[in-house]
Amino acid sequence: MTEERTRATPPSHINDAGQALWQACIEQLSQDLPVQQFNTWIKPLVAQVADDFSRITLFVPNRFTLDWIRAQYVGRIAAVLESLYGQSIVLELALAQRVAVARSYIQNNPQTGSPQQEAVAVAPAGDDSARGLLRNRLNPGLTFDTLVEGTANRMARAAAMHVASMPGHLYNPLFIYGGVGLGKTHLVHAVGNKLLADQPDAKVLYIHAEQFVSDVVKAYQRKTFDEFKERYHSLDLLLIDDVQFFANKDRTQEEFFNAFEALLAKKSHIVMTSDTYPKGLADIHERLVSRFDSGLTVAIEPPELEMRVAILINKARAESVEMPEEVAFFVAKNVRSNVRELEGALRKILAYSRFNQKEISIQLAREALRDLLSIQNRQISVENIQKTVADYYKIKVADMYSKKRPASIARPRQIAMYLAKELTQKSLPEIGELFGGRDHTTVLHAVRKMAAERQQLTELNQQLHVLEQTLKG
Repeated sequence: MTEERTRATPPSHINDAGQALWQACIEQLSQDLPVQQFNTWIKPLVAQVADDFSRITLFVPNRFTLDWIRAQYVGRIAAVLESLYGQSIVLELALAQRVAVARSYIQNNPQTGSPQQEAVAVAPAGDDSARGLLRNRLNPGLTFDTLVEGTANRMARAAAMHVASMPGHLYNPLFIYGGVGLGKTHLVHAVGNKLLADQPDAKVLYIHAEQFVSDVVKAYQRKTFDEFKERYHSLDLLLIDDVQFFANKDRTQEEFFNAFEALLAKKSHIVMTSDTYPKGLADIHERLVSRFDSGLTVAIEPPELEMRVAILINKARAESVEMPEEVAFFVAKNVRSNVRELEGALRKILAYSRFNQKEISIQLAREALRDLLSIQNRQISVENIQKTVADYYKIKVADMYSKKRPASIARPRQIAMYLAKELTQKSLPEIGELFGGRDHTTVLHAVRKMAAERQQLTELNQQLHVLEQTLKG
């Protein structure tokens, strides 16, 4: 059920349980919807939850957004909230006062394009904080201090720290690549925040590649390329996310190449992120790829077990909750892919604990994550891994169990063993048994070998990333 209100002021705060419910809803929608749809329409929403959970008011910046949310997404949002809370909740849409919603959009969605821009544009000239956020688009909460360090991100973090401390010198450009939700965006925001802390007058801009594309289109339509160049060519630090979105956009690539050259010439620094390494980018001009690859390229890997445990405990503490270590280990063993999914799992557990007024335990975590665990158990099995890897490397599934040892078979078999250890709950002896009765030491050797080579061989890392995404659906 939905209702509609006229213009109102968004809340300055939300009660803890209401915040947990809404965040759990947001996390579920982020998994259900395409990334662009979620970032554009859902992520920026500001929610006010009634103390008795009978009603949730969603604040939007304008009539167009309100009509679109009501037509396209209200039913899905209501269904997710009902599944999380256990009973129906009235959804209410309201037009927010522009200045208040501007602040909320900046804080909640620094990388999104048009909805954020429209709301921010009305921030009053005297509002220094809003003007600062509009100027650089940095999220002040994403710093090096709030980033959990581990083997998976140690090299990338060290390079980013160096850039933040000595911009314009080594590692220019810095190119960070890895899968979804591994912390690339956090890292680039941390670079910008550190530089501004040291040099408050520095010209810093964080932007998503899609927004750069949009800016090029507007400059082309309005014939304002002088203003466009003045904005981008005068920066001290440009932080740009997901440069793979430049694919097939020739004019955008031309303008980015020009900006790239101008910034390097004045010893400004450029930090970029992508879902793949430079030479793996498709439909990007070769001269641009060569520029991307001319500085330092570093990968962020999926977090290892100990890092996932640390992330869960730290983020729970940020919510003023102490998560028992055994619960953190249980969750970390079952949520392996990325930090974003870990955060989503944590929100569900916290919300479930508050709604049911129960202490956090393994049993409670199992209940809160039952849908996630059910999907994982159903989709990822050793047999599924063997078939997927065999198809990828064009060998027979039977070769996974055989005693054949040529490299064309032995290496895919080791990769399958590694993925079986990473993506299932099977023990080493159980995995060995499923690979033709091999000893657990054989499996351990394969796991260690692939883990080490993944850190060193870009091509292998990319292959493993593709296989992992395929298996996770």
